Amino acid sequence: MFTKAKNIDQAFRQVRIFCILMLVCSLIITCVAIVKSYSIVTSMQEKVYILANGKVLDAYASDRKDNVPVEARDHIRTFHKYFFTLDPDDKAIQQTITKALYLADGSAKRQYDDLRETGYYSNLISGNINQTINVDSVVVSTADYPFRFRCYATQEIVRPTTVTKRSLITEGALRNVSRSDNNPHGFLIERWSTIENRDLKTENRR
Repeated sequence: MFTKAKNIDQAFRQVRIFCILMLVCSLIITCVAIVKSYSIVTSMQEKVYILANGKVLDAYASDRKDNVPVEARDHIRTFHKYFFTLDPDDKAIQQTITKALYLADGSAKRQYDDLRETGYYSNLISGNINQTINVDSVVVSTADYPFRFRCYATQEIVRPTTVTKRSLITEGALRNVSRSDNNPHGFLIERWSTIENRDLKTENRR
């Protein structure tokens, strides 16, 4: 009788331990599943699919601080491209300069006004002169805010009879502003100045 009672008590304890172990295992599996599901959802939210030329490409979201140097350099290149790429057409000049002035503060507007007052743009139009720019390198210091930069570029001025190569070096600072269609990088160039703009060589056109 006592042996049967002892066996029943032992079996009950075993069943209880087994149930407790199963409950603990279920809790562990549930926690692991929740954590994995959360990480998968988070990674999927950071992934964006882009359709380009009929192909699906992956893009991943990241913090802006990871891309500040890249975005800053592209902002500076874009500004210089708009400001210094000029055709002998008044409307074309106005369009590109307007795009450039969205990316900079009054320091760029003052340089534009100075060039206009000296007849620079009128001479381009009357002389059928094209001006293009190739940005060689942009150095941005993100150690301090606003971010200081220096831009090294080469200009090509094509006249009806000659082609002139010029060296251009500018510097300034970048501060953060809201992103918009006119300013997708969310930077504004300020205290912009030209520290070198000299002829390198002039060749006759064939």
